[in-house]
Amino acid sequence: MLHYEFMQNAFMATGVVSILSGLVGWFLVLRGQSFAGHALSHIGYAGATGAVLIGLTPFWGMVLSALVAALVLGWEPQGDQRSNAVAASQRDSVIGVVLAASLGLGLLFLKIQNVPVSSTTALLFGNVLGVDRGTLRLLFLLGGVCLVGLCVLGRPLLFASLDPDLAAAKGVGLKLIACGFMALVALATAICSQTIGILLVFSLLVGPAACALRLGLSPWPGLLCSAGLALVLSWGGLTLAWYTGAPASFCISAGAALSYILVRFVAPRAS
Repeated sequence: MLHYEFMQNAFMATGVVSILSGLVGWFLVLRGQSFAGHALSHIGYAGATGAVLIGLTPFWGMVLSALVAALVLGWEPQGDQRSNAVAASQRDSVIGVVLAASLGLGLLFLKIQNVPVSSTTALLFGNVLGVDRGTLRLLFLLGGVCLVGLCVLGRPLLFASLDPDLAAAKGVGLKLIACGFMALVALATAICSQTIGILLVFSLLVGPAACALRLGLSPWPGLLCSAGLALVLSWGGLTLAWYTGAPASFCISAGAALSYILVRFVAPRAS
């Protein structure tokens, strides 16, 4: 299997994506912003199709549109503990509307270009076996940027996620932390979309992290478990796809779903 260059590229690409998505996803699930991360991938779809319309590459259109949306989401007022439930409900409603509108906007851009909808299959569902050396170098570069950013934000981000009121009282800039983190999520979403696609990026960002948090692990073991599980799912999905002929994206996303179901039986308590 590893005799072929395209499989070597696929394993290296999914390795970067898995570690990044596992680490970023752990904080994303901890903060209760899974739906926002899902929305960023759909907003990125509109940006990717719009970029093609003006002569840019789809990837950079996805990155720019997701970053703009991430900063808007991060700048949203945090609210106190008593209003969190109401604020979260309103925020999810807005995100849901924007998510649907983004997909529609992406289809409109395709229509303007007279491009068949079927041509977006790779963009929506990914083409991990089509990753070339140039794309691989870009993934390593942006993945490194995300990991450095996460190291810088890690401690205050954890503090702000666990107790935002106390963090604010201690002088932690909640809006700055939120904007910085959502920008990292946007980059991670764009990077993951290069391998498993926009519609399935949610599985790697949320699945392993949800499993780690469900097990009740403390931060360091939880982060390592999330990243490790994402890596196992990705490489295992690639191997399964090689021997069965099934799409790699399906194998990875199905593995994430089955892992969470298994964890729910092992640790049935609420997260």
